[in-house]
Amino acid sequence: MATVRAEAVDTTISPRVSALRPSKTMAITDQATALRQAGVPVIGLAAGEPDFDTPTVIAEAGMNAIRDGATRYTPNAGTLELRKAICKKLQEENGLSYTPDQVLVSNGAKQCITQAVLAVCSPGDEVLTPAPYWVSYPEMARLAGATPVILPTSISDNYLLRPESLAPVINENSRILILCSPSNPTGSVYPKELLEEIAAIVRKYPRLLVLSDEIYEHIIYQPAKHTSFASLPGMWERTLTVNGFSKAFAMTGWRLGYLAAPKHFVSACGKIQSQYTSGASSISQKAGLAALNLGYAGGEAVSTMVKAFQERRDYLVRSFGELSGVKISEPQGAFYLFIDFSSYYGSEVEGFGTIKDSESLCMFLLEKAQVALVPGDAFGDDKGVRISYAAAMSTLETAMGKIKEAMALLRPPVAV
Repeated sequence: MATVRAEAVDTTISPRVSALRPSKTMAITDQATALRQAGVPVIGLAAGEPDFDTPTVIAEAGMNAIRDGATRYTPNAGTLELRKAICKKLQEENGLSYTPDQVLVSNGAKQCITQAVLAVCSPGDEVLTPAPYWVSYPEMARLAGATPVILPTSISDNYLLRPESLAPVINENSRILILCSPSNPTGSVYPKELLEEIAAIVRKYPRLLVLSDEIYEHIIYQPAKHTSFASLPGMWERTLTVNGFSKAFAMTGWRLGYLAAPKHFVSACGKIQSQYTSGASSISQKAGLAALNLGYAGGEAVSTMVKAFQERRDYLVRSFGELSGVKISEPQGAFYLFIDFSSYYGSEVEGFGTIKDSESLCMFLLEKAQVALVPGDAFGDDKGVRISYAAAMSTLETAMGKIKEAMALLRPPVAV
């Protein structure tokens, strides 16, 4: 009998997917977890996840949803009661007027952003992204067939986009400008006056939309104040506002976020969601409703967490300020420090090699200090390293001691 030769399976991956880069924050977090499971006492300061438990009243609402049988599919856009509550929150806290059909509830803010980019971008379009940026923004643009255009910012400007840097890059292909305030990874907060200057430029280009990522809205430190971009004159019609429950309410695992925008944009995103995932978890939506009922800006539950974040920020800013050769822009929100360590690049370390860039510095700190941080090249700025202070003060104190011991092995080769 003749032998039938099996044809090799075609293992080709879509070029669009092949072009995507894996998330370094997730990769480093997974690496730190694997090391801990292997018995290495690694301190993970890479993930953007509050160390607090979800407030009890929110958790109880989720458990009651299960007990009460609220475990079936919800409408694709989210339950009407939750969308009404989101509209109330946006009106009272942000000065934004939306109706429930202008709100789409999704499985986390990340899904909201991805769907928004997919819904409005075509191949050849450009997504303008200030750097340092959240690691996923450029990859979302690539997934949509669009081109990410990176707009570098400076630590001397507190990593805020300057209008004079924005105006020259806008052209007929510019489709979305992404703004994140408070910012991941820098903690910078855009003052209203600067947003108004940016809006004055955006207003000149009818095709240019703004995606305003406001997920860290409530994690903000006085005297900084949050301004929703859509609240500025003439910006509501062209702004896609994204927010959610993960950060402020310590609900990362509940996977719940929302988009608010003019109805035609929301409908387009809803069409994508209906074919991707359908509606968000019914249980999470009940919990989200309880979160919004905690009071203005999350009430005491959120303010207690913010107070702890601010104490941790102050400790780390003070501690890193004691290291020679580092540059710090003090965060005004979120729970990250983005520290410029570039004066150490070029240092030789016995038994390790050369500190060439942010990635080799993070590998050095993981090896010598057993502290996991995220290299700045993941955020589009290789000079810096992101440190999450969403960890207990005792953990940060231990990590800081280890980092200082490791950095003592280095000497800044560059004058600062």
